[in-house]
Amino acid sequence: MNFYKELELILEIKSPKEKISTFYDFYTKYKAGDVIFEKDYKAKKFTESSYSLTCKVVAPQDVPKRTNLTTKEGQINLLHAIAHIEYSAIDLALDGAYRFRNLPKSYYDDWLEVADDEIRHFLLLEALLHELGAKYGDVEVHNALFEASQKTQTLLERMAVVPRYLEANGLDATPMILQKIQRMPKNEMLEKITNTLHVILQEEVAHVKKGDIWFRYACKKEKCDENIYFEIIKKYYPRGFLRPNDLNIQARKEAGFTCKELKIMAQKEVC
Repeated sequence: MNFYKELELILEIKSPKEKISTFYDFYTKYKAGDVIFEKDYKAKKFTESSYSLTCKVVAPQDVPKRTNLTTKEGQINLLHAIAHIEYSAIDLALDGAYRFRNLPKSYYDDWLEVADDEIRHFLLLEALLHELGAKYGDVEVHNALFEASQKTQTLLERMAVVPRYLEANGLDATPMILQKIQRMPKNEMLEKITNTLHVILQEEVAHVKKGDIWFRYACKKEKCDENIYFEIIKKYYPRGFLRPNDLNIQARKEAGFTCKELKIMAQKEVC
């Protein structure tokens, strides 16, 4: 099986069920060593998200708000929003393996493993949506993560923006969601959501850590100072670190952020 050609096909599949099934077949063969890394295979720049036929895409400000989590509608909106992040993250991980060439095999091992994790996260969230009588595609979504993949076409920028910024922001946001749920009356679905979010949070730390390793690898390869991280984030997200008090310092340290970096983000000494 050809590595890049097969990943391209998987990335272009519109049906979530078919995409996941095809990836599992590919990943089984990859782990068995039954793939060939083609030489001189030119990566495509995708112009349309793979979920464009499943979901209605709107501007970020028009996505339904995740208010009142004690109601069925509020729970569906929350689960759908997180499921969309996880589904987008599947394609981001696959695109990271597909787009960047001539790297150590451990790089491809890492991002295919991340894709496998993101699929599992998505399926956990989708199962909860089904319990509520909903499904992925029932709620409007935005294209922010897909647009990030379009903008970052070098390894250095991709590792800075996707795992070390966007996914790292999830390390901050998830505990805040969990704290909000904890203040609410006991509810069976909220307990299931809490348990699922704890699983996702724990595993996302490892994803950010992988991004940290390959960001620093790219810095060495490009012979640039690692402080370029803040220049890259400012380039794409000028208002990137406006909530310094919400940083999950411990999780970010586990994921590879240095005390120097955290001091800049938090605007104070934190470790």
